[in-house]
Amino acid sequence: MSASQTSDIPTLLVKIYGKDRPGITAGLFDTLAAFSVDVVDIEQVVTRGRMVLCALVTQPPHGLEGDLRATVHSWAESMKMEAEIVSGHGDNRPRGSGRSLVTVLGHPLTAEATAAVAARITKVGGNIDRIFRLAKYPVTAVEFAVSGVETGPLRTTLATDAAALGVDVAVVAAGLHRRAQRLVVMDVDSTLIQDEVIELFAAHAGCEAEVAEVTAAAMRGELDFEQSLHARVALLAGLDASVVEKVRSEVRLTPGARTLIRTLKRLGYQVGVVSGGFTQVTDDLKDRLGLDFAQANTLEIVDGKLTGRVTGEIVDRAGKARLLRRFAAEAGVPLAQTVAIGDGANDLDMLNAAGLGVAFNAKPVVREAAHTAVNVPFLDTVLYLLGVTREEVEAADAHEEILQPPAR
Repeated sequence: MSASQTSDIPTLLVKIYGKDRPGITAGLFDTLAAFSVDVVDIEQVVTRGRMVLCALVTQPPHGLEGDLRATVHSWAESMKMEAEIVSGHGDNRPRGSGRSLVTVLGHPLTAEATAAVAARITKVGGNIDRIFRLAKYPVTAVEFAVSGVETGPLRTTLATDAAALGVDVAVVAAGLHRRAQRLVVMDVDSTLIQDEVIELFAAHAGCEAEVAEVTAAAMRGELDFEQSLHARVALLAGLDASVVEKVRSEVRLTPGARTLIRTLKRLGYQVGVVSGGFTQVTDDLKDRLGLDFAQANTLEIVDGKLTGRVTGEIVDRAGKARLLRRFAAEAGVPLAQTVAIGDGANDLDMLNAAGLGVAFNAKPVVREAAHTAVNVPFLDTVLYLLGVTREEVEAADAHEEILQPPAR
């Protein structure tokens, strides 16, 4: 039947709840089958071993509703479950225009924060149609399906209050595009990795403090990136090129980085990095992690020594956005289907150009300008913003281990 055909037909909402065990769903519908009813809708939720099963069915033939009610209650009692049956008409009311998916990350996720998010959704005219848990550790992540309000105003409302509530909130439009192939492009320093690569080089040159000071000012947006890059690289002049291998070995991936990339690749996504750092490190990361794209600045090396200069195209704030567009074109992915992740002011153009810009443990100016912010130290939490659950990630990892057991 069409929606219009089912809107006025008599229906029964049959609700069963109690301790979960195998056979409850089959048993309920076996019981209902004896009364020639049709299924209109089904919802089932299990939380800490307690089940709630709702079945919306058409009203049985005339004179049989009383028998159906008595039989369902008797069956439920035999299964040590509770039953509730409510008469009505039709299905759920049509959802309002404008549909969004709101992902809330908490570490922990408090009742106070959850109440505040729900209240703000209601305040702007949204209705929560469904809530689903995506992960329970290392953060709690839940997804709200919301209708009745456009994505833009909803995102603005929730993003404004997220930091004060102590949660991270991402709002994306619902629809088929969420399942489409995507391109994910990340910054490197303090995003994909825990370090600032130029500071690792500076430590070997004995000028770490001077470089760190200039880096911090550039990330806050207080200095022009290209000028700061040349000033910092000049301090590295004379370093032996062998330091490159030492720096590569010192790089520390951000927790969850491998899981994020591995899972994205399994989903068929393409993954790239853009960096104001150096190809001497990003090329190595591309090989180690199986990335599809990588672009950064290149340290000039002459006669086995760093000259204190960079060569080629400068990857700065505008350059990162330009490279995102270039990677998207090469990948055959519309810009609206791209995800950009970064932490510094020089990532802002890229974050704003992407379909979804994620500020990862970012500076305040970046958090305020990005589409959403993640403020927990686990890079794979970005998967939850894409609707991927922790259980799906772990199941895929377990399956991979079965197919390719580790060498002994």
